[in-house]
Amino acid sequence: MHISIIGGGAWGTTLGQVLVDNGHQVLIYDVKQENIDKINQKKHPFFDTILPDEVVATNSFDEAINFSTYYILSVPTKAIRSVLKQMNEKISKPSVFINVSKGIEPHSLKRVSEIVEEEIDHEKLAGFVALTGPSHAEEVILRHLTLLVAASTNNELAIDIQHVFSNEQYLRVYTSNDLIGSEVGGAVKNAIAVISGTCTGLGLGENARAAVITRGIVEIVRVVELMGGNKETAFGLTGIGDLIVTASSEHSRNFQAGKKLGLGQSLDQIYAEQKQTIEGIRTIEAMHDLSIKYHVDLPMINIAFDIIFNGLPVKEGLQKLLSRDLKSEDF
Repeated sequence: MHISIIGGGAWGTTLGQVLVDNGHQVLIYDVKQENIDKINQKKHPFFDTILPDEVVATNSFDEAINFSTYYILSVPTKAIRSVLKQMNEKISKPSVFINVSKGIEPHSLKRVSEIVEEEIDHEKLAGFVALTGPSHAEEVILRHLTLLVAASTNNELAIDIQHVFSNEQYLRVYTSNDLIGSEVGGAVKNAIAVISGTCTGLGLGENARAAVITRGIVEIVRVVELMGGNKETAFGLTGIGDLIVTASSEHSRNFQAGKKLGLGQSLDQIYAEQKQTIEGIRTIEAMHDLSIKYHVDLPMINIAFDIIFNGLPVKEGLQKLLSRDLKSEDF
């Protein structure tokens, strides 16, 4: 199968290797010539690894579009709309979109699947799949054991993508028909990971991290149910599975960003040092919008919003959380 990958960052390039390992032909499109040159020199643009010869990159958008009718979207969610608008102008056949980015658009509160439906003409959209789950690119590029989920409202398409990405060496993909729950879990866990990292930066210890992860699942469940997903999905790979790895690993960009916040760095400093996208910051903004609009209780995320966007001191934010009314634990 021919597959085009839109975005030659850490994850997009890594998935290129996965697909080549599975016998597919790939072409990676990126706007950064530095990334393209490294890929074509068989060097991963972010990790110290050698890529298979079959992984190829281009700066020609037309070439990438014409290469396939299966497109992996591996660009930051803030760029999704503009990229899709360009794709819609170029695509001439019904095409499948496989999103591997994890985020929700602030203000509109749209999931990526909804943005795709808005920006791609109906006759050009053959289907949408979210490929998501606990997956650090740093480990997948080394072919370490990883489990993912192909979520779609089209079960046949989900099974198709399951087989495209699965192999018997290191990658196993499950399917899910709960697209909403899978997309929401993958996005909101990034916000919780930022909060977990902040606790680590403050030196609060492992007990605090466990508390953040556990109560973070409560906030994820509330958003999943509000947006129309199944709360059970939040307890699977795309929810708690993804949250555990993202909220407890130094590999996680979101965890690292939170850690730096806890150490006293400003958001501008963090963005200047981080070459890769920090989706959790944007998701915190989106979830704060959702909390206000629908009156849903997201205490950790809302305090994080005040810290990041309103200048609330981190220690004062922690005190606000701890001084909330005492109550029973419930979901």
